[in-house]
This record gives sequence, structure tokens and C-alpha cells, in this order.
Amino acid sequence: MTKIRRRTLLAGAAATAGLATAGSFVPARFAIGQQAKVKIGLMLPYTGTYAQLGQAITDAFKLAIMDRGGKLGGREVEFSVVDDESEPSKAPENANKLVTRDKVDFLVGTVHSGVAMAMVKVARDNDAMLVIPNAGADAATGPLCAPNIFRSSFSNWQPAYAMGKVMADRKVKTAVTLSWKYAAGEESTNGFKESFEKGGGKVVKQLWLPFPNVEFQPLLTEIASLKPDCVYVFFAGGGAVKFTKDYAAAGLKQSIPLVGAGFLTDGTLEAQGESAQGLETTLHYGDGLDLPKNNAFRAAYKKATNKEADVYAVQGYDAGQLIAIGLDAVKGDTSARKELIAAMEKAEIDSPRGKWTMSKAHNPVQDFYLRKVEGNQNKVVGVAVKALADPARGCKMA
Repeated sequence: MTKIRRRTLLAGAAATAGLATAGSFVPARFAIGQQAKVKIGLMLPYTGTYAQLGQAITDAFKLAIMDRGGKLGGREVEFSVVDDESEPSKAPENANKLVTRDKVDFLVGTVHSGVAMAMVKVARDNDAMLVIPNAGADAATGPLCAPNIFRSSFSNWQPAYAMGKVMADRKVKTAVTLSWKYAAGEESTNGFKESFEKGGGKVVKQLWLPFPNVEFQPLLTEIASLKPDCVYVFFAGGGAVKFTKDYAAAGLKQSIPLVGAGFLTDGTLEAQGESAQGLETTLHYGDGLDLPKNNAFRAAYKKATNKEADVYAVQGYDAGQLIAIGLDAVKGDTSARKELIAAMEKAEIDSPRGKWTMSKAHNPVQDFYLRKVEGNQNKVVGVAVKALADPARGCKMA
């Protein structure tokens, strides 16, 4: 009897201990959700050529959190902010500070593809969650794809491929491409070339200049001598403003149609003025999209910033939405990594650009619109390609 009682007592004690552990587990997680803040590391350009773009992403990302009562997964948010200056040489140190020193739960950035590649390496080396709200470097969701790396924007291939298809469908015969000589420029112009030549056109020359050089005159002279049927370019920010003005001043705008990825005229129209009027571009967003989500977003963004929303703001907003979906699924528990990633992979984002889903390589599958500049708007005039998925060449997850 004594042995039985002792065994029963021990079993009961073990069961009680198990219940106590289970009981203490829930409050612990509850405490995490209610008290500890989610740490977001924003690594974006706040000075230089892309400063305006970085600020738009930041403002819209914070707006997405405001829409959820200032919380992600039930937890308040703490920001660590770094100006990456669009400088690749400083990127590894900046990203490592956020990941290893500040121990952010999510690293968010950036605009410049060269900087983004350094962030991708840091994220892979440290198994850190990275969400890219702009930089379209194909490799991020190609050969360097990883379960912890997501993009809420585009691959450089996507808008370029869409424009190449538009030009080929119009039976345009020859083209010249021009961009800065860096990853984004090379991938964009090659994407255009792929679809344009697939459709029967011919890129007669690819022209380059170093980033962020804006001395375009010698290249414009060469374009004039080559006399192509169109010119495709990849420029953004201050460089895009300078280029469209120089192109028009050289007298080329009326004789050789200028087209590009939508960044050529996004967030820059006021500064470009007359030089941008009538230009056609392809992108996953357009100012005139008459969607309930877009109308509400634009009104909220204007109220919060006193600025008009652009594609950079949309991508920043969707980066916030994507993280929110993941954290909501795990009730704010960032240690539930497998479930967090699975929720982000399955997310259907109700975006101002229209609904989109995530590819297996973690790049948006989305519509690309043909837009035409009218006044201060990139007016959507059609859909260039529906639900365009990046080929994710080299990605082992795809």
C-alpha cells in the first residue's frame, strides 16, 4: 500500500508539474505578445538620389502598422533606422548592426540593388527575416532565394519583360537600351531584350554609364546616330528627372519614342514637367487604378504625409501588410519561424496595386500595367501582362 501510494503521489506530482508548465506557457506567450515590442530594422536611403523613394517606403510601411492600431501580431513596434545612402560598400556593416547589435525581428530594405545584395547575404548568413520593399535584383529571388527572404515589390525582369512584350506586339523593329551599369540596370535591360527579341524585334545596342553618373549627352548623340525605332531605359529618382529633360532637350522625344520600366516616371513627374508628358512605361501600379483599396490608401497616405502616393509607397505599405499577416498567424510569436514563413508564403495581399500572391521563390505574382503620363499622373491605359511571375532562375525553392 505504501508503494502504491508513493507511486500515485509521484505520478500526481508529475501531472501537476506538467499542468503548471502548460499553464505557465500560455501566460508567457501572452506576456510576450502584450509587452515585448517587435523590432523592425529599416535600412533605406534617406539622402542622395533615392532619398525621396526611401522616405515614401518608410511612411507607407508605418501607415500599414497604423491601420492595425499601431501593432503587429498584437505587439507594439520599435524601429531601428539606418540611412544606407545607396552605398553598397557600407551595406554589410549597416545590415550587420541591425541584425547582430539591434537584434531586429525583421530587416526591411532597400531601394538600391547593390545594397540589397549585401542585405541578402547578411540575412542568409544570420538566418534573419528580410523583406525587400523595392530593390528588384533578380538574384534575391533567384540563385540567392531563401525561406527567410521575401520581396513585396518586383524583380527587375518583370516590368522590363512586360514592356518588351508591348513593343514587340506593336511590331516595333529595333531598339536601343540605356541604363546605369549596375545589377538593376543590367537585369532590366536584359529583361526587355528577352521579350522584345522573342517577339521579333532586335536590340541593336545596349548603352551604359556608371551609377549615379548623369552626363547623358554623349549617349544621346549616339542614340541619334543609331536611329532606333524606340529607346528603352532604366532610371529612377533624380537620374530619371535629368534623363527625360536631357532627352527632350536633345530633340529626340518627338522622333524616337522613349519607353521604360515605370520607375522612369514614378514619384518624379512634378520635377520632370513637360519632358515626361506622353511617356509610356510598364509597372505593377498606376495612379489612376480605380480600386477601393487604392482609393482608400491614397486618401490615407495623403492625409498622413500631405504627399501623393506612388509605387514606392505601395511597396512599403505591402511590406507592412505582409509582415502583419505573418505575425498575426503566430499571434506575435517571432520564434514560431516555420509557421510565420508559411503564413507569409500563403498570403494573398489586398494591395492598392490589385491583389497579388507570393511565388515559390517569394516574389510577387502580379499584373503589370501599361501607363501613359498625363499631367501629374501615370494613367493606366491597359494591362501589359496578367499575373506575371518571375522565372526565378537558379532558385532551388521554386
